[in-house]
Amino acid sequence: MLYPSLQRFSGDLYADFDELQHQMERLFSPRGLSPIRAVQRGAFPAVNIGVTPESVEIYAFAPGIDPKSLDVSVDKGLLTIAGQRKGSTPDRKEKLNVYSRERPEGEFRRVVSLPDDADPERVNATYRNGIVQISIQKREASRPRRIEVKDTR
Repeated sequence: MLYPSLQRFSGDLYADFDELQHQMERLFSPRGLSPIRAVQRGAFPAVNIGVTPESVEIYAFAPGIDPKSLDVSVDKGLLTIAGQRKGSTPDRKEKLNVYSRERPEGEFRRVVSLPDDADPERVNATYRNGIVQISIQKREASRPRRIEVKDTR
């Protein structure tokens, strides 16, 4: 069976190639081992990842989570963010039949692969306004440094 985007050309070459890439990732990636770019929309917590010359910066968007219930760890080049998000349905005496639920709840776990130059001994995590900011310093040996050229004439 062909996917709809493979049967027609939308006129936007980049969008078609992006959709084809996502379809190939879904088709060939083993369950649970997909790269971070292939994580389905709605994965919790959503993360933004960036680097500076000194550190790797990860922002995990986890509103409504008690920061004390978060478990952030680094092991073998992987950063893990785990915890539990409590239900948003108020306690009621009568039974509530939920027919649509868009806010994820329950236990969660996100794993992010770190670059080789990230130093697992120098990690700082803070929580503010629903955002977990995790800063992992780079190893000294991998940081850019200026080398003086000596004149030996």
